[in-house]
Amino acid sequence: MSSGNGKGRQYLLENKLMINKADYPNGKVPFKAYIILVNHWCHKIMLTIAQIAVVIMLCTVFMNVVLRFCFNSGIAWAEEVPRLLVTLFTFLACAIGVRDHMHISVTIIYNRFKKGGIARKIMDYLADIATLFCGILLMYYGIKYVVTLRPGFLPMTGWPTWIQYIPAPLGGFLMTFDSLLFLFGILDPNDLLYSEPEVDYQELLKQQQAELAAQGGKN
Repeated sequence: MSSGNGKGRQYLLENKLMINKADYPNGKVPFKAYIILVNHWCHKIMLTIAQIAVVIMLCTVFMNVVLRFCFNSGIAWAEEVPRLLVTLFTFLACAIGVRDHMHISVTIIYNRFKKGGIARKIMDYLADIATLFCGILLMYYGIKYVVTLRPGFLPMTGWPTWIQYIPAPLGGFLMTFDSLLFLFGILDPNDLLYSEPEVDYQELLKQQQAELAAQGGKN
């Protein structure tokens, strides 16, 4: 039993889903650490939902294709359900991408400024504000559509119509949550959950040139 608990604790620590009190010698865990922990759990839950949605979508589509081409039949709801799952996965993936700044960005102007300088900090701040604005819009209008379309039902599954708009407020909430934490400095941009640190090839090139120049000076 203790071995199972040890593995569970190790898993939680490795996935940043548990606070390691050993990191705080004085024994006092700051409130900021609990907020970050909630953020990590929110992302873990959303990621799990997105993964399940993709698996169910792929299995449903594959099964329907086999039934149609091999048995000349099909599943009545096999088009409606994958469409709902694609919407769910898309909005959650969009929100997840905000957490590690994985969305496509144009950095031609950004890279011209000094790394760690005030200009880059201002541009990072503006980017977080724009993301916050998008997250609030998604959450607001998503909830509005859910409330407006509550009486209806989908034609094939008979599920409530509002269920297809649930991903919008979910994704909007996660985007808003992340953006606020970045704006208030609670989350460190280098605290990555889904990706590895991005390689700055310009800095790498400068280091290589400096090393070559130093070697040439020695020779």
